[in-house]
Amino acid sequence: MSTFKGKTVWITGASSGIGEALVHSFANEGANVILSARREDELKRIQQKAKLTDNNSLIIAFDLSQSNNYSAFAETAKKKFGRIDLLINNGGISQRSYAKDTPLDIDRKIMETNFFGTIALTKCVMPVMIKQKQGHIIVISSIAGKFGFYLRSAYSASKHALHGFFESVRMELYNDNIKVLLVCPEKVKTNMSYNAIKADGSKHDVMDKSHENGVSAEQCAKEIIDAIKNNKEEIYIGGSRGKMALIIKRFFPNYFSKQIRKQQPE
Repeated sequence: MSTFKGKTVWITGASSGIGEALVHSFANEGANVILSARREDELKRIQQKAKLTDNNSLIIAFDLSQSNNYSAFAETAKKKFGRIDLLINNGGISQRSYAKDTPLDIDRKIMETNFFGTIALTKCVMPVMIKQKQGHIIVISSIAGKFGFYLRSAYSASKHALHGFFESVRMELYNDNIKVLLVCPEKVKTNMSYNAIKADGSKHDVMDKSHENGVSAEQCAKEIIDAIKNNKEEIYIGGSRGKMALIIKRFFPNYFSKQIRKQQPE
């Protein structure tokens, strides 16, 4: 029997990329899937493509960057399925602009989407998991959550913030049998670079070469599911280069700083 058969999984950012791949993976595992993102039409398309029905899935469309009634959304999910076993915080937006050129409202938008929207939803799901004495919170961070890079100041800040928040949550909810997994992909072949916002708020609209050569969303989803099954607390996806960079940064920070400056912005 599948580990997730009959479990209820809520996935944000489910309309494309890693989120879409996770929808298919959990559908194949026999889970009940709640799909969330801004575009309801895209969520319906993916629901149908994954062969999910109105009995084993639910669409809740919202924008993480806006103030939302997350408590009502959580109540809707609980009313339909009785419980929420996994919350996968995958929704977010990337950035392609230098800090000196980026207006504060763009910084705020990125933080509102990646950090505040994510923790607001999580805070409304926590009581459900605490009451049922079981739950798993998965957070899709980034290698940028471990160190900054060109053109990613607010994006990197938002991911760093997620680590601080959810590492604290992991400790606080340990006795409630609620686990937390932080996922740090390096480069994944998705539309994230296309949808990244520039200093003027417009889309980057370019597939970065590093993303073009990244691991597939399907492989990323597989590694995430394996990590959930094995109760991992933090994983890195995308090859050995990112892992090596973290080791170098930890033990040889000055050398790391010199080397990272040599990288080409994109």
